[in-house]
Amino acid sequence: MSIFLDQTPSPVYDRTMQKALYAFSGDPITFGHIDIIKRASRAFDKVIVGIGVNPDKQYTFTLEERTDMARHVLTGLLNVEVTPFQGLLVDFAYENGAQIIVKGVRNSADFNYETILHQMGESQKLGIDTHILIARPELAHISSSSVKAMQKEHGLIHEFVPLYVKQCLEKKLSGQYIISVTGEIGSGKSYISRKLIELGAKEGIEVHNIELDHIGHRITNALMEPQYIHIRNEIIKLFGKDVAMTDGFINRKVLGDIVFNDQEALDKLNDIMAQPISVRLRREIYGKKGLILINAALIAESDMSYLSNNNVILVSTDKEQQRKRLLERGLEASQIERRLETQYPFQEKQKILEDIIKRDNQGKVWTVDNIEGSDSSVKKLMKEILEYLTIKAAVNLP
Repeated sequence: MSIFLDQTPSPVYDRTMQKALYAFSGDPITFGHIDIIKRASRAFDKVIVGIGVNPDKQYTFTLEERTDMARHVLTGLLNVEVTPFQGLLVDFAYENGAQIIVKGVRNSADFNYETILHQMGESQKLGIDTHILIARPELAHISSSSVKAMQKEHGLIHEFVPLYVKQCLEKKLSGQYIISVTGEIGSGKSYISRKLIELGAKEGIEVHNIELDHIGHRITNALMEPQYIHIRNEIIKLFGKDVAMTDGFINRKVLGDIVFNDQEALDKLNDIMAQPISVRLRREIYGKKGLILINAALIAESDMSYLSNNNVILVSTDKEQQRKRLLERGLEASQIERRLETQYPFQEKQKILEDIIKRDNQGKVWTVDNIEGSDSSVKKLMKEILEYLTIKAAVNLP
């Protein structure tokens, strides 16, 4: 009998349903994996996503954690089922009635490797075929290992993994739990942050308050690296010599009078400052552990809630307290009104944040009213945050 004849017996499947298996370690799942799974879910009636265990591999996340991340981010795919497994991939496919194993490949090395695995699988004579899906060019550079390496240096990874996975990476690799603190100008964001620091100290938990406005001050009035000198020169070039002081730093009062009278000018300034603030924020966060508060008024309207994985404390107060605090900062009544006009009111900020959370299937908004006698509200807030993020005392942090 010719050795070229296929002697593999045909397995018995439910032919009314085309079922495929996509298996990977998910350590962690990335947008590259998710794209392959979505494409497979459109091609087959059902897709089983198997989270595997390789006894020769050291994983960052436990099998339970890897399965949880995959289930969380794939919730919207109704014909996709996530399940952990051990042993031979073809055995797992056979037992679950999957006729096809789907593989994603990014380059020729991946293709050659998957070819070998397919041939090894065929040697088990279970009649299971392999379908190759080529990674999209814009996702081909993403890998679980590169994402973990980036997180260790606090790089931006929100374009590589869903925010829930980003949150898990920050906790596992950096021991960080990041929350934004926002609200209208003069609502008392800094006061709430200071109270959380005090409460954290009592719980044995490190709490760090990083104010983006202070970072902006340092960029315009302190830092001497060449790029920040260039940034200041760009601001002077755009807004005129009146914003420059004799030492080359920026007169923030003059600049404020310009941008808070002109929304277009404010937008241009925000565009100039976005990248340097992002870099300095990473510098500020580097090496810190525990609860990290990113304090900024424009989190919602500037679409920056991804920094804290859409976990946001939204502070409110009454208009009388708001104006009183701004007067204490030395602002005149006309300046206060102009600045209030350039920011979204509390309700609009809340609506934006809730829409983003729904879109990303990730995050939470805590609202706190910062008025006299609000300490009990802050204590309740702290308790809810610790429970939501499962933050333990400092001695137990990763």
